[in-house]
Amino acid sequence: MAEERQKERQPPDPNSAKYKLGQIAAKAYSDVRDAKARGEKIGWISSNFPVELPETLGIPVCYPENQAAGIAARGGGVRLCDIAEGEGYSNDICAYARISLAYAKIKDAPEQNMPIPDFVLCCNNICNCMIKWYENLAKELNIPMIMLDIPFNPDNEVSDAMTAYIKGQFMDAVHQLEKITGKKWSDERFKEVMANSCRTSQAWLDATSYARYTPNPFNGFDLLNHMAVMVTARGKVEAAEAMETLAREYKENHDTGKSTFNVEEKYRIMFEGIACWPWLRATSTGLKSRGINMVTTIYADAFGFIYDDFDGMIRAYCRVPNAINLEISRDKRVKLCKEDHVEGLLVHVNRSCKLWSGFMNEISRQIGKECGIPVASFDGDQADARNFSEAQYNTRVQALMEIMQTKKEERAKV
Repeated sequence: MAEERQKERQPPDPNSAKYKLGQIAAKAYSDVRDAKARGEKIGWISSNFPVELPETLGIPVCYPENQAAGIAARGGGVRLCDIAEGEGYSNDICAYARISLAYAKIKDAPEQNMPIPDFVLCCNNICNCMIKWYENLAKELNIPMIMLDIPFNPDNEVSDAMTAYIKGQFMDAVHQLEKITGKKWSDERFKEVMANSCRTSQAWLDATSYARYTPNPFNGFDLLNHMAVMVTARGKVEAAEAMETLAREYKENHDTGKSTFNVEEKYRIMFEGIACWPWLRATSTGLKSRGINMVTTIYADAFGFIYDDFDGMIRAYCRVPNAINLEISRDKRVKLCKEDHVEGLLVHVNRSCKLWSGFMNEISRQIGKECGIPVASFDGDQADARNFSEAQYNTRVQALMEIMQTKKEERAKV
């Protein structure tokens, strides 16, 4: 323990991926603040809105979901949820939305401030709650809302008709933003941004793919911190370089037998769902103290967008986890479980995310059956600390561990 504390006190290595990614995440806020101070138009944007659009136009944007997660992780989530509920918003709606709507009212949160927007960019490939959330932001702040409608896709492929429908909206959004900001679209710059986005995404997926090794060369909870850059900055060359550094570090860890999971890895699990940001330490410790490494999660890989051209980019945004059918969702998770030698599945039944949690009971049953692994779930919330019980969490994790241990013993007898 003393050695660990000593390591924590040492100054960060400016050449490390952790340092570079932390700097990029911080700069995402400072760049928007500086632009706002210069009098530029700035926006708020949903996490799965195509980042290539504002990046190409050079429009500074920031992410209410990231802000809400940051506020929640630093202990301010319940305070802002209370403010939103006092305004009449039900505590049944997404805690990210409640925190964001409260912030739009009070315009100050010491845990994570960001400038008030001149417009909002919304995309509903996450959920339809996003539409009402952003509509209310636009109404309360008296600003324009630009919407991309990406319908849920029950089919296995993204049709040409759907691609054309979304492409038309994309170009209309470009024209609206040109009018609002006075900035002009450049096809050449767009190609550069798409190349950066794919390069960043590939490096990120290369890094997460090192989970295929046993022991894993990283603590899976690292991904939950690093993925902030995938949300906010994947169209920037700096993000690509930082993610390539991360992949190299994980390779070096594997080659030298090191890991950022600095205890013995006894069990390997997939974590399903968004992190409980207010309880991140408790959820991480509850696993690590038992030698359980969360080696993979669909939530991290979801922000790796790989495509070849404009149409491919549109199709990539139609394939995010909440916009695809149950069978494809299941198969993506089964693939990760098998490739990464997962021994159990831990499911976060997230009160905030009704869509995700709604289909998870059936999909987790199918994953457990297909992969031959035990499944455990716990109740929680991505940002509202009131909806989580540490005692329940530890009970469920302990039960999952015991079943995984029994299965290990049974395999050893064969």
